[in-house]
Amino acid sequence: MNVIHILMNNNNQSKHKKSSPSAPKIGRTILNDIRRGGFKRTLRQDLKDIYHFYLDYETKERLAQMGRVKRWFLQVFWLIKSLILKLSSTRRVLLVISLILYFIGRSEIQIEENTVVINSLSQIAYLILLVVLMLELKDKLLAQDELAVGRAVQRAFIPGQNPVLKGWDIWLYTQPANDVGGDLVDYLQISENKIHIALADVAGKGLGAALLMAKLQATLRALAPNYQSLSELGAHVNEILCRDGLPNRFVSLVYLELESTSNTVRLVNAGHMPPIVLRSDQFEELPHGSPALGLKNKITFNEQRIELKQGDILFIHSDGITDARNEAEEFFGEQKMIKLLQKYRRSTIEKIGEIILAEVEQFIGDARRYDDLSMVILKKIIE
Repeated sequence: MNVIHILMNNNNQSKHKKSSPSAPKIGRTILNDIRRGGFKRTLRQDLKDIYHFYLDYETKERLAQMGRVKRWFLQVFWLIKSLILKLSSTRRVLLVISLILYFIGRSEIQIEENTVVINSLSQIAYLILLVVLMLELKDKLLAQDELAVGRAVQRAFIPGQNPVLKGWDIWLYTQPANDVGGDLVDYLQISENKIHIALADVAGKGLGAALLMAKLQATLRALAPNYQSLSELGAHVNEILCRDGLPNRFVSLVYLELESTSNTVRLVNAGHMPPIVLRSDQFEELPHGSPALGLKNKITFNEQRIELKQGDILFIHSDGITDARNEAEEFFGEQKMIKLLQKYRRSTIEKIGEIILAEVEQFIGDARRYDDLSMVILKKIIE
């Protein structure tokens, strides 16, 4: 496979078509939803997402220490409270009014000797709640449109092919957990016989991480051709991110250089997980590198050099593999990944990558992805 796999689901369809299709019928749409199946599984996952999104760690700890009945009532109360606090002021007032009207329900008003019964308060509450829901959905759809544009721009930034360099077999992969990703997998052709490869992981997720990733990519591409020393390149990039970066945002990076005329891989590791070297039947984890980019200025970045013989493999990955979680909140883990690498090390690097992806996918099952997943696999070959 000669293309970098970027599995980003693009749900944003073109809005400018010569013939607009007829609007979908709501009855048929709901019927198709029922036939599609997986309703219980999806609902269970959605409820779990609500629990984790609206309740902080301290609240979850308090709930875990309570009895079942008390925990259920307080959990519902705190979820509603958190929901109300996260709304804008106008929508918060509307939601509170709808809740009050709902609980008032049926009321009686005395007019002289007759009794006038008003039983439409609950219906009014439902209408107000529907208005709030429509406003929130409108915001979500607008945000999705903006994310779709950001996703398209991000995909345009990423090279469409794996790099080709004599004496090396190279496979690159990245898969975002959300609409836009915070992982960077990129390469830069320095000369006919030399390329640079980067794998970076921005702390956090979403649009903020994606924007910082784009800045890092642009900075590396602009500076790298002017530096012979990877240590000096790392120091300069760190200086820029410290100066122009965001608070509480940092980036881990493995940046390496390959030459067609050399067996040596030069790399600098800035706060990333140590790359793994597979030699024959031996497994070697490289030393930890320097601190991550953007944490503090005036950091010395140490360059590492690794000699690879024919058939040796260098494996670099993001924590989207080891930190992948299933429905039981269990982690995929490093040991499982290492066993796969050792078992299939004699396969092609493309097959190694695809096996790891399949195992992670099977392990996750129906659970939601929490982190971007990226890999760079290099193999020394003789041509």
